[in-house]
Amino acid sequence: MRAYICQYTPKPKVYLFESEQSGDAYPIRTIQQIFSNAKVKAGIKKELGIHSLRHSFATHLLDKGTDIRYIKELLGHFDIKTTERYLHVSKRQLVNIISPLDDLFSKKQINR
Repeated sequence: MRAYICQYTPKPKVYLFESEQSGDAYPIRTIQQIFSNAKVKAGIKKELGIHSLRHSFATHLLDKGTDIRYIKELLGHFDIKTTERYLHVSKRQLVNIISPLDDLFSKKQINR
């Protein structure tokens, strides 16, 4: 992901994956194909869907100490029990919300 953000031109303005012409988010099927191509290029053989990115996002937020109530809102869950399934991955204290992407920017691991 870091390489994509650093190397891709023009830089995304609103969405991570957006049309150069319209600036709109790519259609879901296009995102699924990008994800599938990236898995092949990375040599990942495990059966994963695009939803695994959502799961990873939530898990990283938990690892960074984000309160599960905020994650619930970010993911659009109606019931906290839906969000709690991510707790088995992370045992750290939940404190502040820090976007994983913002964290990469602040550590200068990627440029804006």
